[in-house]
Amino acid sequence: MKLVGLVLVILFPIALAAQERDPSQMKNQSATSAAAQAAAQANVSTAGDEADSAPTDWSADLASDTNTNAPQQANAKPSQTTPPPGQTRPKIPGSMVGYIDNAIVASQIRIRFEAAFHDNFPDRAEFFYSQYAGLSGPGPNSVVADLNFLQLYLYGEYAPIKRFSFFTQVPVRWIQPQLTVANENQVYPPFPNVNEAGLSDVAAGFKLAAVASSNQYLTFQFQAYFPSGSASEGLGTNHYSVEPALLYYRRLSDRAALEAQVGDSHPIGGSTCLPCNTTPMETLPKSEGFAGDIFFYGVGPSYVLYRDENVWIAPVIELVGWRVLGGLETNCLSGLLPNGMPNSCANQVGVPASGTNIVNAKLGARTAVGAHSSFYIGYGHQLTHAVWYKEIVRAEYRYSF
Repeated sequence: MKLVGLVLVILFPIALAAQERDPSQMKNQSATSAAAQAAAQANVSTAGDEADSAPTDWSADLASDTNTNAPQQANAKPSQTTPPPGQTRPKIPGSMVGYIDNAIVASQIRIRFEAAFHDNFPDRAEFFYSQYAGLSGPGPNSVVADLNFLQLYLYGEYAPIKRFSFFTQVPVRWIQPQLTVANENQVYPPFPNVNEAGLSDVAAGFKLAAVASSNQYLTFQFQAYFPSGSASEGLGTNHYSVEPALLYYRRLSDRAALEAQVGDSHPIGGSTCLPCNTTPMETLPKSEGFAGDIFFYGVGPSYVLYRDENVWIAPVIELVGWRVLGGLETNCLSGLLPNGMPNSCANQVGVPASGTNIVNAKLGARTAVGAHSSFYIGYGHQLTHAVWYKEIVRAEYRYSF
């Protein structure tokens, strides 16, 4: 966490101080200046060669524009004023990715649905849900070794100026245990699999862009999670979390783009593992924080494969990873149940989760329809032995304005 914080503190001010003007704006200004000089020379030449002829309509309009004392024509339209460059948002196609956070600061509404399969340590570092109740935690009463879950997110973002926006996200979660290996109430096998559904942990935050141009964005994002989901039902973590991150968007060509993120999820509070033996030989109670920091990162190139006036389609490949920097997870020890039956999870312990690396590959495509709407659908699969889920399917609709 200290290393991530140091990187964020160093990179963000440097990027802000080193930002250059948008190259496309400079090119447009140069072209406009050259065109004005050419028009002025042409006007002088025409005036010299045709001094005795009557002026045409376009020459009269030009004379009216160049001479401030000339009377305005009755049907002349008032000139439109262009807002200052600092108050207008750069024209940019929009984020193509579906799993990496969007670096572009804009007003938008997003609806996202995902289905994930085979989470084998759902209470790891209290990142997904709370510590198992059998270890004095606020979480579910059962140790789940295989969990499927569904999540629906409603996200809203508003950007009052081009470099700053604030947002909120409201999630609803459904959990579907597939394999329960232990139960706090000593219910003997077969252990019941209990499905739950309800509001999960609500998030809110802001974005601040250090670089905001027609070709790239470098954005600092800060979001906080609130313990609004029921911990005992596996719908929330039962603690606050903050998540600072750096987000990047770069347009590589007229069709290709690259997006990336790096950040840290830091728990505030969290469960205390007491009593919680961390090894089979340790018999004394051990007090230790169950929640831990999660360092995350991702990169996603995309390419617009098809494009016409109203529709474009862009496949995107994303590589997303997490490294657990602290905290614990519930593990099983074999032994005998109270009724004398052998069981692979007769005893439960909290073991360190730090050092766990999780990497997923995501493949998807985004389709834009018109100037405001886009759809994304994608599939993700594990690349490492440790997982948050082995497979995931995600679909979303985004409306930008």
